[in-house]
Amino acid sequence: MEKRHSKRIVIGLKAEIISDDIHCEGVVENLSEDGICVITVPTENTIDFAPGATLQIKFQFLSEETLNLRCKLKWSCKTPPHGLTQKIGMEIIDPPWDKSD
Repeated sequence: MEKRHSKRIVIGLKAEIISDDIHCEGVVENLSEDGICVITVPTENTIDFAPGATLQIKFQFLSEETLNLRCKLKWSCKTPPHGLTQKIGMEIIDPPWDKSD
């Protein structure tokens, strides 16, 4: 069984994924105190996410506060059946919340 550093919360919220040459929509699949997983919406053009790249993830959290998280891409993979979406896992750089709780 896989062990994680932090507990993940499944949330399913719309998000924007932004980088220098990348701008696409997605859905936050889950979130932890130091990581986030997003699934991109289907697109006609393939987006190449390079591990180590810095991305901005913007989404409106349950409190209606808009979060703008700076993240480092850890992994990405195309999702079945046709590979039109991608699942990307990121480490949150300097999270806006206190991780000591």
